[in-house]
Amino acid sequence: MTSTTGPADFHPTHVVPREGLPAWEEPELSRPTAALDPFLPVRLLSRRGEWGEILCANGWSAWVDGRLLVPVPEPPPTGGPPPSRAGDALPLLAHGAEALERYRQAATGLASGRTDSEAFRRATRGLRAGIVIDGESVWLYEEATGRWMYGDGTALVAYAVGEGPGVPAEPEPREPQEQPHPPEPEPPEPQKPPVGHEPTRIVTPPGSGGP
Repeated sequence: MTSTTGPADFHPTHVVPREGLPAWEEPELSRPTAALDPFLPVRLLSRRGEWGEILCANGWSAWVDGRLLVPVPEPPPTGGPPPSRAGDALPLLAHGAEALERYRQAATGLASGRTDSEAFRRATRGLRAGIVIDGESVWLYEEATGRWMYGDGTALVAYAVGEGPGVPAEPEPREPQEQPHPPEPEPPEPQKPPVGHEPTRIVTPPGSGGP
């Protein structure tokens, strides 16, 4: 799809991450197109689930995994209250700490014998969290979007996703259907005698010395 937007009117909202991004002509995995270069500025036009429709400065547009686009910071406001930090790590840290505490309590009860394995499974069912800390860097799993976020103590950016956009769900297994038995062959029809004259008989002529 093309656009009449010129370079002077182009205002990017995101940039492509440093690894680059694969792109598609439509929000379908069966229609790939040219990949996007790292740090390419783009404008996000629309979203469709995990897909994002982007526009480049030359007017070329495509569909990408919108979860991996890096937002471009907005210019600072001229007045009013200070803006809140985008991509704050604190909510994800709090969620991870709560999930870890619930798991610790369930594991302690199982290890001490106060609960059995079935109660442990019930207490931990649905728990999902991911936290990796290395000095000032932190990687947090965002369950709502299925992606890993990277932070340096001030803000978060998308780091990786668990699977591509719009991956179709696996079809449910179908129960095998009983195959019909092949029909039994019909018995062959009895042979009918040929229709025509009587079979030829050998006749001995008179005077030939025969009986």
